[in-house]
Amino acid sequence: MSGREVLILEKAGDFGTETSARNSEVIHAGIYYPKGSVKAQDCVRGRHLLYDYLRARNLAHRQCGKLIVASGDHQVGDLASIAGRARDNGVDDLVEIDGPATIAMEPALDVSGALVSPSTGIIDSHAYMVSLLGDSEDHGASLVLQTTVERAELLPDGRSRLTCSGAEPCELVAEWVVNCAGLSAPLIAEKFEGLTPGSVPQAHYAKGNYFTLSRRAPFSRLIYPVPEPGGLGVHLTLDLAGLARFGPDVEWIDTPDYQVDPARADAFYEAIRAYWPGLPDASLHPDYAGIRPKIVAAGEPNADFVISTPDQHGAPGQVHMFGIESPGLTASLALAERVVSALD
Repeated sequence: MSGREVLILEKAGDFGTETSARNSEVIHAGIYYPKGSVKAQDCVRGRHLLYDYLRARNLAHRQCGKLIVASGDHQVGDLASIAGRARDNGVDDLVEIDGPATIAMEPALDVSGALVSPSTGIIDSHAYMVSLLGDSEDHGASLVLQTTVERAELLPDGRSRLTCSGAEPCELVAEWVVNCAGLSAPLIAEKFEGLTPGSVPQAHYAKGNYFTLSRRAPFSRLIYPVPEPGGLGVHLTLDLAGLARFGPDVEWIDTPDYQVDPARADAFYEAIRAYWPGLPDASLHPDYAGIRPKIVAAGEPNADFVISTPDQHGAPGQVHMFGIESPGLTASLALAERVVSALD
């Protein structure tokens, strides 16, 4: 972005308060995504870029690895299929192990086998975002909080005039606009003039609820079941302090809502005990919820990341990013490369 004056418009009173902060804080290896997809490419490249970035800046993270577990003999074949897709994506460090070997690694498990992913890790997402903001400001960018884009008029010279409300209503004229608003990206894109009809996908919301474990978990790695439709199943993740939480599940909703219903714990106990039968009663407590910014409805195949440039949507000077759900955190630096390339 050298030579450009950059404003980061944020509708909330702080940055990263929705999708970027309400997730599992996992650095994904790039295992599950269709070969050749943007998700697959940018997760793998983004993971390398992210680890390099975190190490260079001494930011908190841990490459703890994870196990993808088959909770019964009927799922062992799924592990081979997952491993094959991972190899197609350039993830070449997965190791398939049998049940006894898995239990030797994590004795609290009761499973028929697993894939070991040594490249998976965990991150302090807030510290990462603070660092990115610091880098941006060091290069002259400014964060403008409590500012919502209400309208975007396409000017004859290809620039966009933005009408903004909020703490200090204003109008801005921009040579380039990057719409990376997560859950709100489709809603914001609908306010822009000049986009080709049909180029803005409909927003759908898949809520993911998390429950925290009231005691220390007997695991040193992340534990994932075989994926389920809409998500990766109720998995165990660890934070950098070693505390465990479970989730997210998949709850399709019509409007964003971050309340966690304690009654959903019953389904969590059942899902977790499929691989950790020793989970104690009354040990799960509601924690927080996140919302996946989906661009497909319940029951439809998962969509790829969409980086919509003028070649796709027809309006000059605009890049719109749709459906940036998981693995968006891992892929963030690779996605940034794509956007910068589109602006050149």
